[in-house]
Amino acid sequence: QVQLVESGGGLVQTGGSLRLSCAVSGTFLSANAMAWYRQIPGKQREAVASITSGGYTNYPDNVKGRFTISTDNAKNTMYLQMNSLKPEDTAVYYCSGFWRGQVYWGQGTQVTVSS
Repeated sequence: QVQLVESGGGLVQTGGSLRLSCAVSGTFLSANAMAWYRQIPGKQREAVASITSGGYTNYPDNVKGRFTISTDNAKNTMYLQMNSLKPEDTAVYYCSGFWRGQVYWGQGTQVTVSS
């Protein structure tokens, strides 16, 4: 049973930092591509970072240079380091992964950036 569990969200001031974690169970993280998404109520869910099993990363322009995705294969955990946070980064953040033809999602963690 593949499960993804996010943690690390919270309230932070503009310019602050947070590190989100995504603990994966039921499969090996290192064998798959994974990504972080975020969703603001009333808006479409958007990808903010992705990483392949080969270590290639990709970021959209609105977070590039501020967000960093990484994995710790020994701990079967993926991370999203978020620096220089802005109020527009406020959203529910989800981790996701692809295994055996199916996408899996975590439950989400709230990130709120105060002005």
